[in-house]
Amino acid sequence: MSNFRHYLAHFWKGTDKLLMLFCFLASGYGILAVYSATKRVTTNTLMGLPRDAAIMIFAVLVGMLIAIIISLVDYDILCRLWPVWAVAGIGLMILVLIIGQAVSSREDARTWINLGIIYFQPSELVKVFFIITFSVHLNAVKEQINNILQLGLLLAHAMVPFVLVHLSGDDGSALIFLIIAFVMLFVAGLDWKYIVGAVVLVAAAIPLLWMHMSEFQKQRFVVIVNPEAYPQTAYQQTLGLSAIANGGLFGRGLFHGTYTQSGSIPVAESDMIFTVICEELGLIGGLLAMAVLAAIIFRIIVDGNQSIFGPAQPLCYGIASMIGIQTLINIAMCLRIGPVIGITLPFFSAGGSSTLCLYVAIGIVLSVYRSNFNQTKETNFRLIGIRSPFNEELGSNVVYDKKKAVQKEKKQSKSQKQSDRQHSKTYYKNHKS
Repeated sequence: MSNFRHYLAHFWKGTDKLLMLFCFLASGYGILAVYSATKRVTTNTLMGLPRDAAIMIFAVLVGMLIAIIISLVDYDILCRLWPVWAVAGIGLMILVLIIGQAVSSREDARTWINLGIIYFQPSELVKVFFIITFSVHLNAVKEQINNILQLGLLLAHAMVPFVLVHLSGDDGSALIFLIIAFVMLFVAGLDWKYIVGAVVLVAAAIPLLWMHMSEFQKQRFVVIVNPEAYPQTAYQQTLGLSAIANGGLFGRGLFHGTYTQSGSIPVAESDMIFTVICEELGLIGGLLAMAVLAAIIFRIIVDGNQSIFGPAQPLCYGIASMIGIQTLINIAMCLRIGPVIGITLPFFSAGGSSTLCLYVAIGIVLSVYRSNFNQTKETNFRLIGIRSPFNEELGSNVVYDKKKAVQKEKKQSKSQKQSDRQHSKTYYKNHKS
């Protein structure tokens, strides 16, 4: 019994409680907003609750359990299994291309798989798989990241999920993959000449991209500056802005938003959940939601910066960028300073698969934190012998042998203490004489 209590105490100390608290607050806030957005406008219920709210509650509870389980597995084990995640990610997207379905709110994108109870969106899980494989790749070539050949391989790596998701019709999610890759490359030390070159190339390609857009896609951009030109296309964002303005500083009160409770805003529980928060809880409520998300992102970056071993830092930066990018795009959609591209607000928008996959990512961050806490402990699940085709360094024990690195640091510290002690004795003796 004492051993069990000791294990629980050790488990509790090794858990990033602050990150879990922020995630719990964000999810609770999101469930409340989704419930308010659907309670009067849907007849589809589950366990006495609107279906979207019930599924979100279930997804959060299961997601937190999954995150805790993942946190107990050393993150370098997950990284050594990168071939599994790569094959699984590609396989899932190919499956979507074969049997993928569209939902009523996104008829232009066949990116969901019908599991009966819920619609599963594989691209959400593939984001996590991509962050793991790209982190391993970055760590393997970190000294040669600005080498043309290695950078070309990294870009090719990023293009694989981008192309597959684009083919499924979800250009918004496809764009997320490229932005995540760019942020991770930037943090890893990509030379500024490549960054400037990429910006110039994208700017030059805009006319070409515009020519290949559908008429509806072009309208989504035009209504940002001229909503009167295409009122039907601007309809969702126009009502969303009206709801935000209706909320004022302190809001109309929970469950009392005029636009929200009448169901006027299309997909209010998902894409436009930020307008629900702002109408019913006001500008203060919207800022609070943004503050919680910012705290989550900041905490993930802190956890990454505290680790110096292997791909831990790019892992955390990749996950932080995923949450941050989706947050910025979703809020820009709601404020009509960006086009509607179907990106949800992390932790807040309805969606069982997106919530579960988000907590899978949080579990990896918790694993990094626990690994830092347990860095002198021996793991019983160490996998060896898996090498990267990008660099022999990944297959060696140099990157992942955390225990030896810490023991070396302790030995140096002990030697320094002995030297200081000897110096103090000599000084005392001379001073006394």
